[in-house]
Amino acid sequence: MKIIIIGTAYPYRGGIAAFNERLAQQFIKEGHEVEIYTFTLQYPSFLFPGRTQYSNDPASEGLKIFQKINSINPLNWLKIGREIRRKAPELVIIPYWMSFMAPCLGTIASLIRKNKKTKIVGLVHNMVPHEPSLLDKIFPGCYVKNTDAFVSLSESVLKDIDKFDKKNKPKAFSPHPIYDHYGTLLPKNEAKQILNLDAQMHYVLFFGFIRAYKGLDLLLKAFSDERVKKLPLKLLIAGEFYEDEKTYLEIINDNSLEDKILLFNDFIPDSKVNLYFSACDLVAQPYKTATQSGVTQIAYHFEKPMLVTDVGGLAEIVPHGKVGYVVNPDEKEIADALVDFYDQNNESSFIENCKIEKEKYDWEKMTDTILNLYRLL
Repeated sequence: MKIIIIGTAYPYRGGIAAFNERLAQQFIKEGHEVEIYTFTLQYPSFLFPGRTQYSNDPASEGLKIFQKINSINPLNWLKIGREIRRKAPELVIIPYWMSFMAPCLGTIASLIRKNKKTKIVGLVHNMVPHEPSLLDKIFPGCYVKNTDAFVSLSESVLKDIDKFDKKNKPKAFSPHPIYDHYGTLLPKNEAKQILNLDAQMHYVLFFGFIRAYKGLDLLLKAFSDERVKKLPLKLLIAGEFYEDEKTYLEIINDNSLEDKILLFNDFIPDSKVNLYFSACDLVAQPYKTATQSGVTQIAYHFEKPMLVTDVGGLAEIVPHGKVGYVVNPDEKEIADALVDFYDQNNESSFIENCKIEKEKYDWEKMTDTILNLYRLL
């Protein structure tokens, strides 16, 4: 089949770009012809809270990526829609993650469908964002009505799609596959040495960009628990602030946590992701709201135990007491789990279970789900 993916990809950075490129690679591996259409302008600068939207890593090899879409120019949407319509691919996959993109993606999809050949499958990361706005009531319908079927990465998102889909179009759930392109697991002490970490200390990792819904404040407060303070343990924060860091620095200062917290306040390039995951014992995701998370799937790749909160789809993929902990978004429950992990020496058994559990999240399962939906259309 000829397949086109419309969405963010190199030279842009981030989880959605990584997902689209890895999905394309899987389809190519299965013998399909794949192109990716990405953006010349993804977000206006005032909508992007980070330092840069662009990757410093080299481009993935073997991918056809066309940088052509302007997210705020309707004339461009018409041009791209007609261009892809003329190419007449059997399948177009359009990832969706925020309402701002709905008019652009929906308009392009509406024009493509006019060739009466191409089918549109939406791959929905978030239908309703973690930080909702008025746009989330107005724009999503433009995307949903011009899409023939949907794949969601969590059960909770599947229910959110139903709120906008008045025609009960075909839908399927397929869990977020493992991000397996971030290199190999290093011996823990080797990774610590490269990062200039104390080899005698243990490390919990908080990874990814920092926003209020991700609950870093809860994790910091858990580290102020006297039981946690007594452990030979530090928190490794590896990610860029997407909001004012003052709140978090105040928690650190107010609780005298300066010696317990290591802050790598920058976007972590793909080539260094393995260092942070290799150095830690446990990956913490103390989210206050969630759908699913690519961080979980990076942790599975590196066979790292996890501590997640019982929000969105996180509990669906982290079996409590098997590969880690599922707790309420509460600082005491987070502290209880940290203490239990080290007191009970659970790392080894959780790692062995991670090796088994990760087999559920193969990329072939995602492509099978998409292609099975296509065959229904």
